[in-house]
Amino acid sequence: MIDIKLLSDNELFILLKQDDHHAFTEIYDRYAVTLAAFAGSRLYHLEVARDLLHDLFVKLWEDRHSIEINTNLKTYLYSAVRYKVIDKIRENLIREKHAAKEQVNKTTQQYTAQDQLEAEELQKSIDKSLEALPRRTRQIFLLSRTEHRSISEIAKILNLSEQTVKNQLSSALKHLRTSINNNLLAGAMVYLWFH
Repeated sequence: MIDIKLLSDNELFILLKQDDHHAFTEIYDRYAVTLAAFAGSRLYHLEVARDLLHDLFVKLWEDRHSIEINTNLKTYLYSAVRYKVIDKIRENLIREKHAAKEQVNKTTQQYTAQDQLEAEELQKSIDKSLEALPRRTRQIFLLSRTEHRSISEIAKILNLSEQTVKNQLSSALKHLRTSINNNLLAGAMVYLWFH
């Protein structure tokens, strides 16, 4: 009987193709440790490297009849491990990219919801402040800001002087700024009190 440990890689590969389990075991024994170290040094996870190596040797056994080696067995195995490492790194990068994208989406949704809530509160504050304005001042402000009318147009529509329209707009803006700032300050204090 031949001592399998004395056979060359090429002889072992020929026996492997003939379904020799001992040849397969010898190939595994010769290269598993160094291939695992090679894969582990690139993946930084020995367990992942071992899984990768397990897959490689399972595939070697399953495809033993169809595998053609153009160089030598050692080069073939190292190349196969290198490609599996590259695939694993690519897979990890894609997974990390998707996880980061998901986190960004989640954060964006949270901020969007918060921004929407703040915008609604601000609009309520503006509406409340507008209601507190005298009727004529509110009318001038709305013609200016919602209908985008000029001061001269507003003066003609309401039969007022342009200076009166300017004064009323200035008064409305001052009232709104003060009112909104007070509401925002009160809202911030409530937020800080309860959070």
